[in-house]
Amino acid sequence: MIVTQDRDLFVRTQTNGSRTYLLIVDNQWVDGKVKQRVVLRLGRLDELLASGRLDSLIQSLGRFSEKLAILGAHARGDSITTHSTRIGPGLIFQRLWWDCAIEQVVTALLADRRFEFSVERAIFLTVLHRLFAPGSDRAAEKWKDDYAIQGVGDLDLHHLYRAMAWVGEVLPKQQQDGATPFAPRTNKDLIEEAMFARRRDLFSDLDIVLFDTTSIYFEGEGGETIGQRGHSKDHRPDLKAPQSVLSRHVCRRSARSLEPCIEHIPR
Repeated sequence: MIVTQDRDLFVRTQTNGSRTYLLIVDNQWVDGKVKQRVVLRLGRLDELLASGRLDSLIQSLGRFSEKLAILGAHARGDSITTHSTRIGPGLIFQRLWWDCAIEQVVTALLADRRFEFSVERAIFLTVLHRLFAPGSDRAAEKWKDDYAIQGVGDLDLHHLYRAMAWVGEVLPKQQQDGATPFAPRTNKDLIEEAMFARRRDLFSDLDIVLFDTTSIYFEGEGGETIGQRGHSKDHRPDLKAPQSVLSRHVCRRSARSLEPCIEHIPR
């Protein structure tokens, strides 16, 4: 008994003596066993290869297969437009963004404002861009096209400019209590204070609020401690100038008195 079902055709070779033939076959279930049935004998393999008929047959069949059409276009050198998107940065730092409650803080501060775009998403994009490829807002607007970042697809460059302008927007006079002599309080300060308030507990304390360093150089012979000759962070090895690291930190005492603590560290 022969059972006929939907069968897949495939190609196999058959060798007789020194000659190899190419066959198109399928499988049939005959009396409880699988047997191959020759559907078509294509001819001797060496003659098919030498004449190019095998390649012509494959190309002809490939017209009906989307996968082979792509491979064939690649073999011919035809360009195929593709696009890849990186998902890691957006996934990881979006989770950190949520855990730090930055989204909730920014959204709450914007409750009375009527922006026609998501300022919070624009801020997140600029932060993420500075973490991975520090640059301008213009660079960030182009950089986002290669990354999967939730909610930033419709943001344009002017949205980033407006979001940064809001972050640096000076607060009204009645909200300037605690401002330093160097800069007025802005929305950035409100964001930082709200984040700190969300995370503080009964035992929270402030030891160091800010710590930053920079280097300076000056002309002259220098000294044995402060002002020693050293490596130039300003990329001026030709000066061979004495170097000094300037450290500024704001602690609990200096934050109250508004007096910066400045120290020189020999380079």
